[in-house]
Amino acid sequence: MTPIETETKRTAYMMAVTVAVLLIVVLLVCVPYLVSIALAEGPAQGSAADASPIFGVTVPRDYKRWELIAPAEEAAPLDELRAVIGNQTAVDAYQAGQFPFPDGTILVKRAWKRKQSPEFGSATIPGAATTVQVMVKDSRKYAATGGWGFGRFVNGKPVDEAQHRTCFACHEARAKSRDYVFTRLAP
Repeated sequence: MTPIETETKRTAYMMAVTVAVLLIVVLLVCVPYLVSIALAEGPAQGSAADASPIFGVTVPRDYKRWELIAPAEEAAPLDELRAVIGNQTAVDAYQAGQFPFPDGTILVKRAWKRKQSPEFGSATIPGAATTVQVMVKDSRKYAATGGWGFGRFVNGKPVDEAQHRTCFACHEARAKSRDYVFTRLAP
């Protein structure tokens, strides 16, 4: 082997090692970023059995950690305490007064049976959980329903299609002027 061939092989080897090291560095830098994107807040990627009929909405991951938009109380016959919470997109839109809501907005209504506190007679506290209701804004996917997809869940499972068919009609009749959203930001 000539000295030129030896040097050429050595250069090719060094170049291969350099490329391999660069690829490892890129992977080490990018993997945490990609994992954070995959785990970012938003709808959970559950099975089809966990998705609402018609809309395909699922209960979002980590929704219990989201910020409160407003509490509410539902009178008889439901007798429920409710809390509407939102992802960061929803919170930002409410705080900025940005309506209609931007795509990516997710609102979750948690509901519990209302019961009297055993420690404080005049206080009402949450009892048994009743439902989790979800609204997801995607103006293209849900164009026929004002840009919103709906999900209503009992014990983590979606209710039947008939109940989901009533979601948009109710929101359209009562909250169309507010981008189909009943809840206003609590002061």
